[in-house]
Amino acid sequence: MSEHDVQREVSELQAKSATAARIFDLRRIIGGLFVLYGIIVTIAGINPSDSSLDKSEGININLWTGLGMLLLGIFFLIWLKLKPAAPVRVDPPEGEGGD
Repeated sequence: MSEHDVQREVSELQAKSATAARIFDLRRIIGGLFVLYGIIVTIAGINPSDSSLDKSEGININLWTGLGMLLLGIFFLIWLKLKPAAPVRVDPPEGEGGD
């Protein structure tokens, strides 16, 4: 295998690694889940029952919690958009070299 082939293979692996890092960025996962659950909880809080309002002393907890979850999820997604993850750099283990 020539030096050119090795360099090409290394650059292909680095591109795949960077793509995997972007896909599995925790900000995307956490933000998406908070937005999803925030929508569900907000919908549940739009028409509260009298018994749930009595339990919470007149405060619509589902509505406020859902809106808070939506805001937090949107924050994570905006953070991901404004400051993408740093590129992943993989160093070869010690002792392995191109001798």
